[in-house]
Amino acid sequence: MKIKLVVVGQTNMKFVEAGYSEFFTRLKHYTDFEMIVIAPPKNSSKLEFSELKNKEAESILTKLLPSDFVVLLDEKGVEYSSMEFAAFLQKRMNSGVKNLVFVVGGAFGFSEKMYERANSKLSLSKMTFSHQLIRLIFAEQLYRAFTILRNEKYHNE
Repeated sequence: MKIKLVVVGQTNMKFVEAGYSEFFTRLKHYTDFEMIVIAPPKNSSKLEFSELKNKEAESILTKLLPSDFVVLLDEKGVEYSSMEFAAFLQKRMNSGVKNLVFVVGGAFGFSEKMYERANSKLSLSKMTFSHQLIRLIFAEQLYRAFTILRNEKYHNE
């Protein structure tokens, strides 16, 4: 199974880049993992929130295949413990999903188009994190899930 993380916009936080790079390297031992960065819409600062979210959705949807299992990282999603998230991944692997795609929206969240396309929604916390920081937090949790599935000690350190 290939896992993709689709994000809107580059990060300008060096520590996020460094941390993400570390977990990206570690994940290569477990899965085919890729991050796809979607450029923000032109003149995004001049757009209404709803129009901005629709334009972001249009860009994201061009990167998705009809067969992709799409999970929105969204505050309205299901919260899992790390063990439960590992079980979620295992279930997707067992069901024959070829592409598991996690999507981080822009700063204002997702449009209705994205909610309609999604197969699932996942919340990483009741707290709100910057959409840039989420990529690092998610990569660490994904790595943790694979170490749980392989019964490796990282989860308990």
